[in-house]
Amino acid sequence: MEVFFNSSLLFISHKPLNSSIGDKTVYEQCDGMPAVLLFYLVLQFINMFLGIPANVMVLWLLHKNKSDSTTSDIFILHLAILDTFFCLIPPLELANIVYLTTSSTWYVLRFFYGVKDSSPLFLSCICLDRYMAVLHPITFTELKDRSHRPVLAAVVWIVTLAYSTAKCVGNIVNFDKVFTVMILASFAFMVFCNVAILWALRQSGPGRDEMHPVKKRAFKMVLIILAIIVLNYFPPVALFPFQQYFSPDVFQCYIHYIAFGFMDISSSIQPVLYLSKEKILPQKPGCCCIRNTANSG
Repeated sequence: MEVFFNSSLLFISHKPLNSSIGDKTVYEQCDGMPAVLLFYLVLQFINMFLGIPANVMVLWLLHKNKSDSTTSDIFILHLAILDTFFCLIPPLELANIVYLTTSSTWYVLRFFYGVKDSSPLFLSCICLDRYMAVLHPITFTELKDRSHRPVLAAVVWIVTLAYSTAKCVGNIVNFDKVFTVMILASFAFMVFCNVAILWALRQSGPGRDEMHPVKKRAFKMVLIILAIIVLNYFPPVALFPFQQYFSPDVFQCYIHYIAFGFMDISSSIQPVLYLSKEKILPQKPGCCCIRNTANSG
């Protein structure tokens, strides 16, 4: 049996040499749970129709305001490029899930999935940048104008392309464990950074009983960001380590689509959140961050 795995859709196709199941589409193989497949495809097409224009708008705003950019903008830029790239795949996904039985097109899709799997790395960079700005402002100021951010972005892209290429090959034993480790580590790191930022912002200034209004706005925004991170990334974090407790059919046709449906929709939620903050604040804090003014007062 030839089995193809990828982490955004780990169950791809089973093509046994002497079985009629090799002529079945993914939809037919998971015909007992069609609602889950439809749920996943709806989210993917939301990504295409909402995520592409939203991410393009983010890229345009970053270019327009590059003279007044924040330190996190370089990571937001690369994340928007990555998400735009990923949002292109729903038509091919629909064809593969519903109509096609060939395995050749999954090589292309696995590369796209690998790119999306690595998006938490850019989010982690944004969170780290904001964590340093709020909790270690002196160190942050000293490092503000140095070139380590472009270098870090380049390293993330190298890791992303290497990971996506390895996933595209599709025959590496236990390769799905790499994603499990990466998403667990990234999720824990992002939650830690945002909780630490919330804790720092929650502390009132000297001689004050109430939070400074600027800090209050920043606190609410970081709280929303933390909630979105949990919504998008907690399902795979919570479910994947317990794969052995699910039957193969349930795990392959149900758990994966639910978990990655929530994760993949982040390609639309993140740019929409950025754009909504652009309308509220004259200075843009980015996807997982707040400006240094949050420390004032």
